[in-house]
Amino acid sequence: MPKSSGFNTASGGKDHTYDVHASTSDLAEHLRLSWLPKVSNGFFLRAESFYHFATYLEEVDTTGFRKYGGESLHRQSHGEAFLSLFLHSFKEQSIFLLDEPEAALSPSRQLTLLRILHDLTKDRQAQFIIVTHSPILLGFPDADIISFDEGQITSIDYENTDHYQITKYFLNHREKFLNDIFKEDDE
Repeated sequence: MPKSSGFNTASGGKDHTYDVHASTSDLAEHLRLSWLPKVSNGFFLRAESFYHFATYLEEVDTTGFRKYGGESLHRQSHGEAFLSLFLHSFKEQSIFLLDEPEAALSPSRQLTLLRILHDLTKDRQAQFIIVTHSPILLGFPDADIISFDEGQITSIDYENTDHYQITKYFLNHREKFLNDIFKEDDE
């Protein structure tokens, strides 16, 4: 999907040109994306190749990392680097494709990301398409949650997602949950 939108498939926007082994997908060759209003600004974040994006910036950034909070992404913790990107680079009138942005974020930092998403979308000037396993991010108000489970594409309510149900059950019944999954070890 990033390639068909013009974004770097390893992470980045249209002005980031670098290669990472195995950062392409055959799926992109079969997709045609369109959205209204038509915007050409945006960013694709691929959590698993974010390190390579940060390294690329080390080589080409001449602004003192102004777009990233004024500090090299490599000099920040993984979570701080993600948040620096979200806070300083994500602007309105853009489309953002985020692949597992929670990978580097603690639960409290995921809540910070929710606030960033809210601020950027409140005037409907930015759109986010997010692939996530996070029950926190899935809880974004009025999000359209699409499930790809069982070979079908369906809309699903937040409370019906596996991520919500498993997390809720675990938090409410931690001891029973752990006893059930460790049961075979005791036998």
